[in-house]
Amino acid sequence: MKAIQIVKPGELRIIDMEKPHTDIKNNVLVKIKAAGICGSDVGIYHGTNAAATYPRVIGHEMVGVVEEIGENVRQLHIGDRVIINQVTSCGHCYPCRHNRGNVCDNLKVRGVHIDGGYREYMAVPEDDCYILPESISDADAVMIEPTTIAIQCLSRAAIEDDDIIFIIGCGALGSSILRIARLTDAKIIVGDVVEDKLKEALTNGADYAINLLQDNFEEKIREYSNGRGPTVTIDAACTKDSLMNAISVTGNAGRVITMGFSVNPTEVNQFLITSKELDVRGSRLQNKKFGDAIRLIKEKKINLNNAVSHTFNFMDAQKAFDFIDSKDNSIRKIALLF
Repeated sequence: MKAIQIVKPGELRIIDMEKPHTDIKNNVLVKIKAAGICGSDVGIYHGTNAAATYPRVIGHEMVGVVEEIGENVRQLHIGDRVIINQVTSCGHCYPCRHNRGNVCDNLKVRGVHIDGGYREYMAVPEDDCYILPESISDADAVMIEPTTIAIQCLSRAAIEDDDIIFIIGCGALGSSILRIARLTDAKIIVGDVVEDKLKEALTNGADYAINLLQDNFEEKIREYSNGRGPTVTIDAACTKDSLMNAISVTGNAGRVITMGFSVNPTEVNQFLITSKELDVRGSRLQNKKFGDAIRLIKEKKINLNNAVSHTFNFMDAQKAFDFIDSKDNSIRKIALLF
């Protein structure tokens, strides 16, 4: 079978791999139909993702059809359309014992530490497969995984209806977070440097939008948050200044949620954290949130249809990554189709 491998930073190859077989543990064979390109995939390609190992078949937003099942499979059937959990955990370490397997001490993420979904077939445990609603296409279904990331983020933020949320960044991640945040009664402010993305965010439920290049964002934040600053700021941009900006504008007793994986040094002011008694919390991956995301789709509380802006045949993966590097403002989400 064919697979897309990042041999080393900057080098993408289409390789031949042996087609996997089911066994007692990996008891479901899935024929991959679509896989999303995430910012972390781009980071692995460019060598800026500190968690990745090489060479690696990347891809962690994985949608497919069950082609074969083992004798010990109980819920799935051949022909079921599924999305595959990207997180594998040991089940017995400290985080796992405290129901935080997404940061397992022995964490292995598909497409990062072990081979992922940019290949024609995968053999995985039944428990890692979630049946897709009929209402969503294979391509758009890749957006369920980013939705789980957003659900995890807002869970870590402990959002309440009287919160004022400031989302820094209106790309694919920020848009997914907005999609879930608007289901609450919290006030939502978004910030970005691309005017079209800000307009789209307002259309999609944000209450206020700030152009971080053109506006005095600190003044705008005070104006939109009754003078006190947001209660929750989510850094979905991970730029050189975004974390410090988040800490600066967040009000007393607020929460700052970090999402990025940059290892570049960034300035942090301890006085602001201590004096305002801020909670600075990381949010990584997702912790058993696929069921929540699929339930929201079935209940028509979120609509992921047409969320993917561009598709490429998986054999044209290099063209897809080159297109991402072009920084074309029309890009929202790209999916590879198999």
